[in-house]
Amino acid sequence: MIKVIHPGFYSTIQDLGRKDFQHLGVPISGVMDVYAGKMANAILGNDENCAVLEITMLGPKLEFCCDTAIVITGANLSPSLANTIINNNTLVNVNKGEVLSFNKPINGFRVYLAVSGGFQSEIVLNSRSMYQGITKAISVKKGGVLKIQPKNHRSKAYSSIKIRTDYLNEKTISVYKGPEFKLLNNEQMDKLFNQEFTISKENNRMAYQLDELIINDLSGIITSLVLPGTVQLTPSGKLIVLMRDCQTTGGYPRVLQLSESAINTLAQKCTGNRIIFKLIS
Repeated sequence: MIKVIHPGFYSTIQDLGRKDFQHLGVPISGVMDVYAGKMANAILGNDENCAVLEITMLGPKLEFCCDTAIVITGANLSPSLANTIINNNTLVNVNKGEVLSFNKPINGFRVYLAVSGGFQSEIVLNSRSMYQGITKAISVKKGGVLKIQPKNHRSKAYSSIKIRTDYLNEKTISVYKGPEFKLLNNEQMDKLFNQEFTISKENNRMAYQLDELIINDLSGIITSLVLPGTVQLTPSGKLIVLMRDCQTTGGYPRVLQLSESAINTLAQKCTGNRIIFKLIS
């Protein structure tokens, strides 16, 4: 097991989410940056759906109570094990009693910590992903215990995998036309694709709001399906980009839909970062 000495700013256990329960109003949830989550498991030789620890902005301090192996992907928060700096995207063997901590942020916003065999939290609706109202715990807490499978032999990287990190600093967000895109006028379309947007302080696992406004004279729509990556245009002209914990339906015009890779990129952005939308033809 792992003792949580300090939980960090906001750390949760996530896998690839709950994909078959949207008709019941259950959000998909899962890792915000699917690419980083899958890569962490791949380097360890885990199944891609093994649960990982998603760490946001400020890393936790964790004491390992058994031997295991870990991989850290996503943002670089200067991780160290037993007071020795370790690298992202690299398999690291951990000895019982060693402490993992994080320090100065270098780039990105969300880190993924994978352990051999995955985190062994409760399974609810076929997923270990934490979500309020679904799982008993909604985040990692100080003094808590994270269950893992002990590993009694040293591990080697499962395979040689080329890891992309350029997307962490990418500003361009690739999008498709949303169902209500055709209702926009030329001026609105021009602003969507020819100005930068700033990530507002209102950003979390449910949605990212953008500071810049687009004049909106569109009528509301009948409550309809929304997905992670759906971009809604509110009556006030604010754009809301739905993320992994988003609701399953909404009544604002759905003007854009992020590509899967764009959701990963946006998940690594924080307040004040700027993005620009690029339409996929």
